[in-house]
Amino acid sequence: MEAETEEGLTVESKGGRVKNQKIDKEGVVGKGVKTVKVVLRKALMCDVKSLYKLFSEYSKAGEMLPRSMSDIYTHLRDFYIAEIECETETGNEILNGNYSEKGSSGCEPEVIGACALAIVWENLAEIRSLAVKRPYTRKLIGTELIKKCIEEAKFFKITNIFALTYKPQFFQKSGFNVIDKSELPHKIWSDCINCVKFPDCDETAVMLKI
Repeated sequence: MEAETEEGLTVESKGGRVKNQKIDKEGVVGKGVKTVKVVLRKALMCDVKSLYKLFSEYSKAGEMLPRSMSDIYTHLRDFYIAEIECETETGNEILNGNYSEKGSSGCEPEVIGACALAIVWENLAEIRSLAVKRPYTRKLIGTELIKKCIEEAKFFKITNIFALTYKPQFFQKSGFNVIDKSELPHKIWSDCINCVKFPDCDETAVMLKI
């Protein structure tokens, strides 16, 4: 129910210089060069159309379950998003920052990724709809979105997080282990009825115990 893969971090400007740099513990992605600022935050009502467009791109390719506008509105509080605020030539830029409606420099922000944490049962949550715009994959954005979901699960005292994925290796980098789908409760399959591959699911189940 996700779509994302990445290796390392590349920070690119639109029509400017390019700098390749690994993310550090403080989330610094650029210093003293023209770069972009990526911010992670909870989704807002104004993000729904962007989320729908992002998920539709991957669902049409058969890489994740489709999500209707109505479904996104209903579950909006489950989502974290990644957005590019603006190009900047100022000092250090922090991956996690405060959200402002038009970005810190007054330009329109752009949603480039999303991920949802859905609470399934007393001590079980699912990471759903992990997607990053194709030009921005392999830049650690998906990994950081997963970290946000894990933090939220810890807040709710949930110690088991699973996902259904075509890329188990990606989740294994964040500590997930491959499990048999039979280990998951039957109620999770209710969302799969809308999948074109139901009931022959070809995704891999992964689980993280925290």
